[in-house]
Amino acid sequence: MDLQLTDRLALVSGSTAGIGLAIAETLAREGARVIVNGRKQEAVDAVIASIKAATGRDALGFAGDLSKADVAEALAKRYPDVAILVNNLGIFEPKPFEEIADAEWLRFFDVNVVSGVRLARLYLPAMRRANWGRIIFISSESGLQIPAEMIHYGTTKTAQLAVSRGLAETLVGTNITVNSILPGPTKSRGVVDFVDSLAKSRGVSFEALQKEFFERARPTSLIKRFATPQEVASMVAYIASPLSSATTGAALRVDGGVLKSAV
Repeated sequence: MDLQLTDRLALVSGSTAGIGLAIAETLAREGARVIVNGRKQEAVDAVIASIKAATGRDALGFAGDLSKADVAEALAKRYPDVAILVNNLGIFEPKPFEEIADAEWLRFFDVNVVSGVRLARLYLPAMRRANWGRIIFISSESGLQIPAEMIHYGTTKTAQLAVSRGLAETLVGTNITVNSILPGPTKSRGVVDFVDSLAKSRGVSFEALQKEFFERARPTSLIKRFATPQEVASMVAYIASPLSSATTGAALRVDGGVLKSAV
Protein backbone atom coordinates (compact mmCIF):
# COMPACT_ATOMS: atom_id res chain seq x y z
CA MET A 1 0.00 0.00 0.00
CA ASP A 2 1.29 3.46 -0.93
CA LEU A 3 0.82 5.66 2.14
CA GLN A 4 1.41 8.82 0.04
CA LEU A 5 4.03 10.17 2.44
CA THR A 6 6.72 10.99 -0.12
CA ASP A 7 8.58 14.20 0.80
CA ARG A 8 6.23 15.16 3.62
CA LEU A 9 8.24 16.65 6.50
CA ALA A 10 7.80 14.66 9.70
CA LEU A 11 9.17 15.32 13.18
CA VAL A 12 9.39 12.44 15.65
CA SER A 13 10.40 13.65 19.10
CA GLY A 14 12.54 11.25 21.11
CA SER A 15 13.39 9.13 18.10
CA THR A 16 16.86 7.73 18.76
CA ALA A 17 15.60 4.52 20.39
CA GLY A 18 12.58 2.32 20.96
CA ILE A 19 9.17 3.25 19.56
CA GLY A 20 10.36 6.64 18.34
CA LEU A 21 13.20 5.11 16.35
CA ALA A 22 10.86 2.55 14.78
CA ILE A 23 8.45 5.34 13.81
CA ALA A 24 11.22 7.44 12.26
CA GLU A 25 12.54 4.48 10.26
CA THR A 26 9.05 3.49 9.08
CA LEU A 27 8.12 7.01 7.97
CA ALA A 28 11.43 7.32 6.11
CA ARG A 29 10.85 3.96 4.43
CA GLU A 30 7.49 5.32 3.24
CA GLY A 31 9.22 8.33 1.67
CA ALA A 32 8.80 11.01 4.33
CA ARG A 33 11.55 13.49 5.14
CA VAL A 34 12.11 12.67 8.80
CA ILE A 35 13.59 14.89 11.49
CA VAL A 36 15.29 12.65 14.06
CA ASN A 37 15.44 14.03 17.60
CA GLY A 38 17.35 13.05 20.69
CA ARG A 39 19.26 14.82 23.42
CA LYS A 40 22.71 13.80 22.18
CA GLN A 41 24.14 14.71 18.77
CA GLU A 42 26.01 11.42 18.40
CA ALA A 43 22.81 9.44 18.92
CA VAL A 44 20.97 11.56 16.35
CA ASP A 45 23.81 11.16 13.85
CA ALA A 46 23.84 7.39 14.34
CA VAL A 47 20.11 7.11 13.59
CA ILE A 48 20.43 9.34 10.51
CA ALA A 49 23.18 7.04 9.24
CA SER A 50 21.13 3.90 9.95
CA ILE A 51 18.09 5.34 8.14
CA LYS A 52 20.26 6.15 5.14
CA ALA A 53 21.69 2.64 5.13
CA ALA A 54 18.30 0.96 5.53
CA THR A 55 16.17 3.11 3.22
CA GLY A 56 18.56 4.99 0.95
CA ARG A 57 16.91 8.21 2.08
CA ASP A 58 18.51 11.13 3.86
CA ALA A 59 17.09 12.13 7.23
CA LEU A 60 17.39 15.42 9.06
CA GLY A 61 18.37 15.85 12.68
CA PHE A 62 17.97 18.02 15.74
CA ALA A 63 19.77 17.33 19.01
CA GLY A 64 18.21 18.84 22.11
CA ASP A 65 15.86 18.27 25.02
CA LEU A 66 12.42 19.14 23.67
CA SER A 67 10.94 19.35 27.15
CA LYS A 68 12.62 22.78 27.32
CA ALA A 69 10.83 25.72 25.73
CA ASP A 70 13.89 27.43 24.24
CA VAL A 71 15.03 24.18 22.60
CA ALA A 72 11.59 23.57 21.05
CA GLU A 73 11.50 27.14 19.74
CA ALA A 74 14.95 26.70 18.17
CA LEU A 75 13.74 23.54 16.47
CA ALA A 76 10.68 25.30 15.04
CA LYS A 77 12.88 28.09 13.67
CA ARG A 78 15.18 25.59 11.96
CA TYR A 79 12.33 23.46 10.56
CA PRO A 80 9.21 25.66 10.37
CA ASP A 81 7.17 23.58 7.93
CA VAL A 82 6.62 20.30 9.74
CA ALA A 83 3.47 18.65 8.35
CA ILE A 84 3.52 15.52 10.55
CA LEU A 85 4.23 15.90 14.26
CA VAL A 86 4.68 12.74 16.30
CA ASN A 87 4.87 13.55 19.99
CA ASN A 88 6.74 10.49 21.19
CA LEU A 89 9.06 12.02 23.80
CA GLY A 90 8.32 10.47 27.16
CA ILE A 91 9.69 9.02 30.37
CA PHE A 92 8.48 6.33 32.76
CA GLU A 93 9.64 4.91 36.07
CA PRO A 94 7.98 2.39 38.39
CA LYS A 95 7.77 4.00 41.83
CA PRO A 96 5.52 3.65 44.91
CA PHE A 97 2.98 6.47 45.08
CA GLU A 98 4.17 7.67 48.51
CA GLU A 99 7.69 8.16 47.15
CA ILE A 100 6.72 10.35 44.17
CA ALA A 101 7.61 13.89 45.20
CA ASP A 102 6.04 17.05 43.76
CA ALA A 103 9.14 17.67 41.65
CA GLU A 104 8.77 14.26 40.03
CA TRP A 105 5.11 14.90 39.20
CA LEU A 106 6.08 18.20 37.57
CA ARG A 107 8.99 16.61 35.67
CA PHE A 108 6.73 13.90 34.26
CA PHE A 109 4.16 16.45 33.12
CA ASP A 110 6.84 18.67 31.57
CA VAL A 111 8.31 15.83 29.54
CA ASN A 112 5.26 13.70 28.75
CA VAL A 113 2.57 16.35 28.31
CA VAL A 114 3.82 19.92 28.01
CA SER A 115 6.52 19.09 25.45
CA GLY A 116 3.87 17.80 23.03
CA VAL A 117 1.48 20.66 23.77
CA ARG A 118 4.25 23.14 23.03
CA LEU A 119 5.28 21.52 19.75
CA ALA A 120 1.67 21.34 18.60
CA ARG A 121 1.25 25.04 19.39
CA LEU A 122 4.43 25.90 17.48
CA TYR A 123 3.56 23.90 14.36
CA LEU A 124 -0.20 24.33 14.15
CA PRO A 125 -0.07 27.76 12.42
CA ALA A 126 1.89 26.33 9.47
CA MET A 127 -0.49 23.38 9.25
CA ARG A 128 -3.44 25.78 9.21
CA ARG A 129 -1.86 27.78 6.39
CA ALA A 130 -1.37 24.60 4.36
CA ASN A 131 -4.76 23.23 5.49
CA TRP A 132 -3.11 19.87 6.02
CA GLY A 133 -1.35 18.25 8.93
CA ARG A 134 -1.08 15.33 11.30
CA ILE A 135 -0.54 15.64 15.05
CA ILE A 136 -0.06 12.33 16.82
CA PHE A 137 0.43 11.79 20.54
CA ILE A 138 2.05 8.53 21.63
CA SER A 139 0.01 7.87 24.74
CA SER A 140 -0.45 4.44 26.37
CA GLU A 141 -3.01 1.94 27.55
CA SER A 142 -1.81 3.14 30.94
CA GLY A 143 -3.76 6.34 30.30
CA LEU A 144 -7.00 4.36 30.56
CA GLN A 145 -5.87 1.66 32.97
CA ILE A 146 -3.61 3.48 35.44
CA PRO A 147 -0.81 1.16 36.62
CA ALA A 148 -0.51 1.05 40.39
CA GLU A 149 3.27 0.85 40.08
CA MET A 150 3.59 4.20 38.26
CA ILE A 151 0.56 6.38 38.83
CA HIS A 152 2.37 9.57 37.78
CA TYR A 153 3.19 8.08 34.38
CA GLY A 154 -0.35 6.83 33.80
CA THR A 155 -1.81 10.21 34.74
CA THR A 156 0.33 11.99 32.14
CA LYS A 157 -0.87 9.54 29.52
CA THR A 158 -4.48 10.32 30.44
CA ALA A 159 -3.68 14.01 30.03
CA GLN A 160 -2.33 13.34 26.52
CA LEU A 161 -5.65 11.77 25.55
CA ALA A 162 -7.51 14.86 26.76
CA VAL A 163 -5.20 17.25 24.91
CA SER A 164 -5.43 15.20 21.72
CA ARG A 165 -9.22 15.06 21.69
CA GLY A 166 -9.58 18.71 22.68
CA LEU A 167 -7.18 19.87 19.99
CA ALA A 168 -9.01 17.80 17.38
CA GLU A 169 -12.23 19.57 18.40
CA THR A 170 -10.65 22.95 17.54
CA LEU A 171 -9.85 21.78 13.99
CA VAL A 172 -13.36 21.01 12.80
CA GLY A 173 -13.70 21.13 9.02
CA THR A 174 -9.96 21.27 8.32
CA ASN A 175 -7.62 18.70 6.79
CA ILE A 176 -5.60 18.57 10.00
CA THR A 177 -6.16 15.52 12.16
CA VAL A 178 -5.15 14.88 15.76
CA ASN A 179 -5.04 11.39 17.24
CA SER A 180 -3.52 9.42 20.08
CA ILE A 181 -1.88 6.02 19.81
CA LEU A 182 -2.15 3.73 22.82
CA PRO A 183 0.62 1.13 22.85
CA GLY A 184 0.39 -1.62 25.41
CA PRO A 185 3.48 -3.09 27.06
CA THR A 186 6.12 -2.73 24.35
CA LYS A 187 9.64 -4.07 23.98
CA SER A 188 11.26 -0.63 23.92
CA ARG A 189 14.81 -0.03 25.09
CA GLY A 190 13.68 1.14 28.53
CA VAL A 191 11.44 -1.87 29.05
CA VAL A 192 14.08 -4.31 27.83
CA ASP A 193 16.72 -2.80 30.13
CA PHE A 194 14.35 -2.86 33.10
CA VAL A 195 13.14 -6.42 32.51
CA ASP A 196 16.66 -7.70 31.80
CA SER A 197 17.94 -6.11 35.00
CA LEU A 198 15.10 -7.57 37.06
CA ALA A 199 15.49 -10.99 35.43
CA LYS A 200 19.22 -11.08 36.20
CA SER A 201 18.66 -10.03 39.81
CA ARG A 202 16.21 -12.91 40.22
CA GLY A 203 18.24 -15.42 38.22
CA VAL A 204 15.57 -16.05 35.59
CA SER A 205 15.34 -15.51 31.83
CA PHE A 206 13.69 -12.58 30.02
CA GLU A 207 11.09 -15.00 28.66
CA ALA A 208 10.24 -16.31 32.13
CA LEU A 209 9.81 -12.81 33.52
CA GLN A 210 7.72 -11.79 30.50
CA LYS A 211 5.41 -14.76 31.14
CA GLU A 212 5.09 -13.82 34.81
CA PHE A 213 4.43 -10.16 33.94
CA PHE A 214 1.52 -11.03 31.68
CA GLU A 215 0.11 -13.51 34.18
CA ARG A 216 0.20 -11.10 37.12
CA ALA A 217 0.50 -7.46 35.99
CA ARG A 218 -1.34 -7.55 32.61
CA PRO A 219 -3.51 -10.68 32.74
CA THR A 220 -6.01 -9.24 30.22
CA SER A 221 -3.42 -9.21 27.42
CA LEU A 222 -4.57 -11.32 24.50
CA ILE A 223 -1.16 -11.70 22.87
CA LYS A 224 0.67 -12.52 26.14
CA ARG A 225 3.89 -10.84 25.07
CA PHE A 226 5.46 -7.43 24.68
CA ALA A 227 4.60 -5.78 21.37
CA THR A 228 7.50 -4.76 19.18
CA PRO A 229 8.22 -1.08 18.44
CA GLN A 230 7.63 -1.85 14.75
CA GLU A 231 4.08 -3.01 15.46
CA VAL A 232 3.36 0.39 17.00
CA ALA A 233 5.17 2.24 14.20
CA SER A 234 3.02 0.59 11.55
CA MET A 235 -0.12 2.08 13.09
CA VAL A 236 1.53 5.49 13.40
CA ALA A 237 2.59 5.48 9.75
CA TYR A 238 -0.97 4.89 8.60
CA ILE A 239 -2.38 7.61 10.89
CA ALA A 240 0.30 10.00 9.61
CA SER A 241 -0.75 9.38 6.02
CA PRO A 242 -3.37 11.07 3.82
CA LEU A 243 -5.19 7.72 3.74
CA SER A 244 -6.31 8.24 7.35
CA SER A 245 -8.14 11.50 6.63
CA ALA A 246 -11.42 10.36 8.24
CA THR A 247 -9.74 9.37 11.51
CA THR A 248 -9.40 12.23 13.99
CA GLY A 249 -10.05 12.80 17.66
CA ALA A 250 -9.46 9.10 18.18
CA ALA A 251 -7.54 7.00 20.69
CA LEU A 252 -6.19 4.06 18.69
CA ARG A 253 -4.95 0.97 20.48
CA VAL A 254 -1.89 -1.14 19.79
CA ASP A 255 -2.21 -2.73 23.20
CA GLY A 256 -2.37 -6.45 22.49
CA GLY A 257 -5.90 -6.53 23.83
CA VAL A 258 -4.94 -5.42 27.36
CA LEU A 259 -7.91 -3.06 27.54
CA LYS A 260 -11.10 -5.10 27.78
CA SER A 261 -13.55 -2.32 26.89
CA ALA A 262 -14.82 -2.43 23.31
CA VAL A 263 -14.80 1.39 23.06
